[in-house]
Parts: sequence; C-alpha cells; structure tokens
Amino acid sequence: MSDLAALARTSSAWPFQEAKTLLDERLGGKCPDKGYVLFETGYGPSGLPHIGTFGEVVRTTMVRNAFKILAPEIPTRLFAFSDDMDGLRKVPDNIPNKDIVAPHLGKPLTRIPDPFGTHESFGHHNNARLRAFLDSFGFEYEFQSATEWYETGKFDAAKLRILECYDQVINVILPTLGEERRQTYSPFLPVCPETGVVLQVPVVERNVAAGTIVYRRDDGRLVETPVTGAHCKMQWKADWAMRWYALGVDYEMSGKDLIPSVELSGRICRNIGGTPPLNLTYELFLDDQGQKISKSKGNGLAVEDWLKYAPPESLALFMYQKPKAAKRLYFDVIPRSVDDYLTFLGKFDTDETQKRLDSPVWHIHNGQPPREDSHLTFSILLNLASVCNSEDKAVLWGFIQRYAPGASPETAPILDKLVDGAVAYYRDFVKPAKQYRTATIDEAQAFADLEAALRALPADASAEEIQSAVYDIGKRDCFGELKAWFKACYEVLLGQDQGPRMGSFIKLYGIDNTITLLGKAAKGESLA
Repeated sequence: MSDLAALARTSSAWPFQEAKTLLDERLGGKCPDKGYVLFETGYGPSGLPHIGTFGEVVRTTMVRNAFKILAPEIPTRLFAFSDDMDGLRKVPDNIPNKDIVAPHLGKPLTRIPDPFGTHESFGHHNNARLRAFLDSFGFEYEFQSATEWYETGKFDAAKLRILECYDQVINVILPTLGEERRQTYSPFLPVCPETGVVLQVPVVERNVAAGTIVYRRDDGRLVETPVTGAHCKMQWKADWAMRWYALGVDYEMSGKDLIPSVELSGRICRNIGGTPPLNLTYELFLDDQGQKISKSKGNGLAVEDWLKYAPPESLALFMYQKPKAAKRLYFDVIPRSVDDYLTFLGKFDTDETQKRLDSPVWHIHNGQPPREDSHLTFSILLNLASVCNSEDKAVLWGFIQRYAPGASPETAPILDKLVDGAVAYYRDFVKPAKQYRTATIDEAQAFADLEAALRALPADASAEEIQSAVYDIGKRDCFGELKAWFKACYEVLLGQDQGPRMGSFIKLYGIDNTITLLGKAAKGESLA
C-alpha cells in the first residue's frame, strides 16, 4: 500500500470513508469477477434536469476518485443510467408545447415527441441536457440508456431470471401495496403493441420455458407477449433490482425519499441471485419555501442558473458539504458557497498532506486544484458593484487593480470569472433589493468620527489598519454591540442588512471614495 493510500484510509473526508467501506466490506479488497468496480448514478428524464440530479454524479465521482487512491490497481467505471423507458405519467409544468406531449402519456419517454423541437424524442432531449452538464464538468462517465438496453436485449437474461423467480419477487412487493393495486401488480409491464403505452395490467399466466407472460387487457382480451426485448418494461423497483443484477453495480447513491425502494430492490436483487450495491442515502434539496425540489415543478435552481453567477467549482463544493443533511438550494446560497470554495482553495497549498486529503477542494479537483492568489471574496465584489452602482465589469477591475496591482483578467482567471458572476448577481438580486436608510443622529456622529479617523490614516494603510479604525469608532461611540455598528454601516452606506468586512471593503473601494460616502452619511443624506 502506498503512503498516500495509507493516509487516505485515515482521512475524515466522507468520500474516502465511503471508498474504504466499498473496498473492504463489499469487495473484500479484491477486483470483482467482471474486471472492474462499477459506480452508477440513475436519472429519471421525465422532467428537465436539475442540480439535485447532477449532485449524484458529482458525489459519486468523488467517491470513485477516492477509491482510485485506495486501490489504484482495480479498474473502475461510472455509468450514468437514464430510465428513459419509463412511461410518462403527467405533463411536466415547465415545458413548452404541452399539447404535443399530452396525447402520449403512458408511453416510454423515448417514444414521446420532443416539445422543444430539438431532438427525436422528449427522452433524448432531456438525456442531452444531462450529458451537456456532465461534460461541462469534465466528468469521466459512460452514458447508458434504458431504451437501448431493453431494445438490444442486454437485459434479457436478467428479465428471464425474474420470470423464473416470479413468486419470490412479487412476494417482496405485494405486502407494500394496497388491496386494489395487489390485484393488478406484476413486475412485468407489457408495452402495448397497438398504442405503445406501458400497461399496468394483471398477469394471468407465465411460461418460463417460452419466456412469455399472458396478461389481461382492460377490454378483457388475453394477450401473450415475450418478456424479453422492449416487449415488457419492468416495474421500477424490480427494474432497479434487475439493473443491479445485470450490470453488477457495486456503488450507487440515492435520496432519502427512496429508502423503502432501496430496501425492496435490494431484497429482489438477492432473490434473483445478485448482490445489491453499497448505498449512500443523501438528504434532499429544498427550495426557498422549504419544499422538496421537483423536476416536474421546476422549483429551485437549474444548473445554468447557478453557473450564470458562480463557477462550477462552487457548485461542486455545495454538493460535497454534508450530503446527509437537508440543504436549502436557492439563489442566496451562491455567494457563501463561492467564498467557502475560495477559502478552502487558499489554504490548500500550505496544508500538510493529511489535511489536503480532508479538504473539499481535493475532492472537487481530484487532488489537483488550480493555483491562484485569492485576491478578493465574492461578497466583497458584490458590495463593490453595489456601492459603485455599476454593472460594468471594467469599473470593478479598475478598483481591483488599484487594490492588487499585479492582478488582471489574464493573470487571475478565477477572479475574472468571479467579477462576471458578481456583476450578474448584483444586477439580478442585489440591486432590486437595495434599501438605503438615513443615519440616526448618533450614527451620523459615528460616521463623521470614522471619516476623521480615515483621514488620519496613511494613503497606503492596510485593510487591517482600516478595520481597526472602524472597530475603534464603534466601541468609542458607545454602540451597545459592535454588531449594531456594522449593521448601521451596511444599511446606510450599502443599502443592505449584511455586508463585507469593512476594512477589506474600504481598502478596495479606496479611502478617499469612502470618505466621500461618510461625509454624506454624516450630514444625514440618503445614499440611494
């Protein structure tokens, strides 16, 4: 075992903990007979892809990369598997041309016209959206389509095995169903040869030798059909178990809402002779109202929404942190996530090896994070745009280059992306919500005192010296809590109830410019 692998075994980072459990407990330290370890992520393309969907791939990739450190001699693969043979149950709320989709309810997603008019089917469209996002992250993965696996017969052996173990399989599921559903339940859902609809109908006869079932249609007619190929779609819990069995999946994550399904699919998988994968259950993402994010509703954030304001690495950090804790996923989490990423990135080079393995940026960048001085935080850039009232990127760079003379869009590409994001975020969220207030009599005196204190500082005063001056004025002018003093600074000078570290902000904005603001505030003028 290499020194790095030995250190990784003792890492507190959850991807290493997951990888160690996979290697030791499921695999017994050996490569599976199929010749590789298979990681899988599942995707249901009934609605437009959202960040929660992609979170599975981000996190699973982190575990896969951690596994490669622990066992570099064992090959690995990652399948991004799309359940695009599922029958569409309702028309999603957030698509155009709903009238195109509505007549095809019940059909597999890859046999429904694309309401966007760009692909051969609705399923193909949403699959393309998934792949585009994964490609933008540079993930190493193999896209798999359920339609292709069904139609080419790759699932045939597993489906015949389920037919052979039919009674054992339904006895796992039936106790979980209501009385009415029990009467029609079957793990095999025939695809109607006339309408193309995936049917939920009772199976009245099975022929294991012939590989067929006989089902009763709603009109009472009995129809015999092969279970192989695309003649039958598996009911989804049985489908999940069949996939684990057929592919030999070793590791797969799933949301908290799927715990019962994971347990049932695991039992089915064992009943047909397979071994369920190691599973990590993650908590769900919530929207701004605390509701679960839904593909069909389109609430919460889309991937492109996040990337409009922040770099993809900040999104990867959001996915990394506390996967077993429910997290609110909305626009206001973006600035904090960006700044947390910059903090971890800034510490990485000075950390010893063990701490590097524990750092989120190791897992975000697979041990090779970029190197760039963290000149400014995203929050400070937002406040700079706010106080300048500018959506012009060049204006912000003018202040930045005075603050950090060696920085430029060419030498600091990460910072340049942050400037782009800050301008967009300011325009869309900060500017519309700004509410300045005038200073109270006591606050006006404090601002006048701070103006005088800044005038007394040298032109090249450091951010720490400026911060000390701000701090001293707050204490001297008898603000009961310094928190109230800083809140007054934010509300009067910036038009918001939260803000940056004032010393760093004043250093960036310039002492002379700040003195001008303070002079107006001291006179009781509104800075709106």
